[in-house]
Amino acid sequence: MRKAIRFLRKGKVVELDQFEPTTTLLDYLRLSERSTGTKEGCGEGDCGACTIAIGRLRNGELVYEPVNSCILLLGQIDGCELVSVEDLEGPEGLHPVQQALFELHGSQCGFCTPGFVMSLFTLYHANKPGLSRADVNEWIAGNLCRCTGYRPIVDAALEACCSGLNDAFSARAEQTREALEALHDEQDVLVGEDAGFFYAPANFQSLLDTYAEHPDATLVSGSTDVGLWITKHLRDLPKIIYLGRVIGLGTCYEDEQGIRLGASASYAVAEEFLKTIDPDLDVVMSRIGSKQVRASGTVGGNIANGSPIGDMPPMLIALGAEIELQSNRGRRNLPLEHFFIDYGKQDIAENEVLTSISVPRLKSGEHFRAYKISKRFDQDISAVMAAFCLTVKDGVVEHARMAFGGMAGVPKRAGGAEVAIVGARLDEPDSWVHALSALERDFSPLTDMRASGAYRQKVACSLLEKALLELSDQSAASMRVHGQRAPVFGDAHVN
Repeated sequence: MRKAIRFLRKGKVVELDQFEPTTTLLDYLRLSERSTGTKEGCGEGDCGACTIAIGRLRNGELVYEPVNSCILLLGQIDGCELVSVEDLEGPEGLHPVQQALFELHGSQCGFCTPGFVMSLFTLYHANKPGLSRADVNEWIAGNLCRCTGYRPIVDAALEACCSGLNDAFSARAEQTREALEALHDEQDVLVGEDAGFFYAPANFQSLLDTYAEHPDATLVSGSTDVGLWITKHLRDLPKIIYLGRVIGLGTCYEDEQGIRLGASASYAVAEEFLKTIDPDLDVVMSRIGSKQVRASGTVGGNIANGSPIGDMPPMLIALGAEIELQSNRGRRNLPLEHFFIDYGKQDIAENEVLTSISVPRLKSGEHFRAYKISKRFDQDISAVMAAFCLTVKDGVVEHARMAFGGMAGVPKRAGGAEVAIVGARLDEPDSWVHALSALERDFSPLTDMRASGAYRQKVACSLLEKALLELSDQSAASMRVHGQRAPVFGDAHVN
């Protein structure tokens, strides 16, 4: 058992053995280090003013990812390198990203600028070949500036990030890699006492034993949800159990059946596997939060929090995903759709931990479509999330799985519509009518600030019709915002 967290800072190892379990990384930087270049904006991971970079080893390779320090807990950076805006300028001058922003007038009032700098620093180190304007826009979607426009910021990114790596961090990458490897022990980490602690087990059995002993502890994976309990709800969470160091819990791999995601795998890791199942998964996942959110947030956390408007559960339900739950009493598997019982209620017993998600690949004749409807395109909560998995043979629907978010108190299948669509022909829209009518009876959506119940009902029906049109007609598929999908009925077949 190690009694302190350890991380790399400015080339040196920092050890901290005393801090409150809910201390955020932003508070540590500003209040303890007095590194005030990192700013606090929204305090909920939306505006990006607090963005810093975290260096991690991934498959032996050093990667830098942007994260929102306002909702990331200090203890979560154990074993990582912490990079803030103060670290970029060296004896030779400004970092290439900073120099480009200066020369191309990419800073307006300046409050958001440190966050932009750090996001572009991680883009610089991603070293993407053929970087485009669209790539930059996607990368900085989690950084908000309200002074003027983004054109000079994007210009600066294209100027700085297209010339290869040539900064102090790339020059000492091998030393950093060796230092991070030295930090990666397999010890459990405990800071605090029984009454209040930050606990980061490395061993899975240690996790189960401690959770059984402290059932009142809060499990934290990415902290993109729990972080808001702290900063916005001001909740007192004296006992934190962090899942990010449990060996194997963040592992993703592919087998004969499909994709298996460790419950603590971040979206940044999981999306590389899931997008191989179908392009629509990639499109929707690129709109879940921001780069900062996806670098921290986890698919397992998105499921475990039981949100009725989470984007991933409807897609996973439509694909027939299963989850594994485990405690000291044993393990069990269940279809993901059965995990959600009612609003705020999930099928998870005391001391049970969600450990993995299994997602099958599409079988021959199966076709997947997914759509997210929100007021903003980037970084917004869904009004309606719809996912369809239809089995089609000779232009006839033989089987269907349809799942929706935002239409009920839980992510839910449209059972009536699934039955009614069987036998419908893709080239005969009149045969779809019964399914569209059944879908109206499957849900009684609520009205809230995101959408009215009537709007949600109409959108859900329209999305089912859109999916059927896309499967049958290339002209409908070509109207997509993101690329084109080939039809499955007519001259072309399969995705």
